[in-house]
Amino acid sequence: MKHPILENKIRFIAWWLVWIFLALGQSLLYYYAFGRFIEISMVDSLVSLLIYSGIGLSLWYPFRFFNSGETRTMVLISNLVASGALSITLWVLITKFIMTTVLPEQINYQAYWAATFPYRVGSGVFIYGLIILTYYLFVSLSNLSEKNAKEARLESLVKETELKMLRSQINPHFLFNSLNSISSLTITDPEKARDMVVKLSEFMRYALSRKDEQPVSLQAELENLRLYLDIEQVRFGDKLTTEENIESDCLDFKLPVMLLQPLYENAVKHGVYESTESVRILTRARIIDGYFEITISNNYDSSPSLKKGTGTGLLNVTRRLELFYGNKASIKSTKENGIYTVSLYIPTENL
Repeated sequence: MKHPILENKIRFIAWWLVWIFLALGQSLLYYYAFGRFIEISMVDSLVSLLIYSGIGLSLWYPFRFFNSGETRTMVLISNLVASGALSITLWVLITKFIMTTVLPEQINYQAYWAATFPYRVGSGVFIYGLIILTYYLFVSLSNLSEKNAKEARLESLVKETELKMLRSQINPHFLFNSLNSISSLTITDPEKARDMVVKLSEFMRYALSRKDEQPVSLQAELENLRLYLDIEQVRFGDKLTTEENIESDCLDFKLPVMLLQPLYENAVKHGVYESTESVRILTRARIIDGYFEITISNNYDSSPSLKKGTGTGLLNVTRRLELFYGNKASIKSTKENGIYTVSLYIPTENL
């Protein structure tokens, strides 16, 4: 840790202002001790405190040395007391030497010195205590700042790890289903199997190339989602149709990579898989009241299903929204008149 006073201009200025204030206080103290002001009273206080301020600055280095390791309390106290005694003695001797050297002989400084000497020692001890307390304050603030920085880095690391874990949940399930379908298509329809392999490779290239959690544009996400839906359409044909209603000002909006994919996967899983009718997935996006709103809806078979979802997809999206936006973003899902709808609301301010 560098010198807390010398490395900061504002602290350095404040340091000298405090010493000027102390010099005024010391002058009043010496007036009380001597009984009257003499012409060198203020000069004596200013020179005295100027010397002590320099000693006070240098005290930082032994102070840091004494507090650098696991020093026992009694040893630390002994070192601080010895350092204080040496500093005060040095301060008194240098002050007297300078003042007696530069003052004219006709000024009887010795009587003034003798009257004020006990108060000099007392004020020296008091100021030394203030200096040590100030340095302890700086060390405590520095340690607190380092602790907060470490906690922030740890929180960021935990957040990044959780985000990567959540993203890792997205790909395997879909990939295994796609490979099984490709395996079946190689026998029944090799051309579709080839088409599916090409689209699957493009989809996975996008997913794997976004290793970090930097937001991407809605346009990039939609292009990748179309690949996903094209892959599913190879399997389901006319049973799956899609429609988009995206306002142009939404295309450049940034959102977490692969955020929407679990919602489309849910639409396919609980809509197309379980329905005997054609299923249409409709995507709408707009900016409204300071929020980016994207809605994904699909019709579904409302008859009781033997297979119930685990809710992992929605939980995944909800948690990622919390990690990215805190409580500013929200997600809402509804089932009404055979239509399942999921709406995301994300604040339009920058991440």
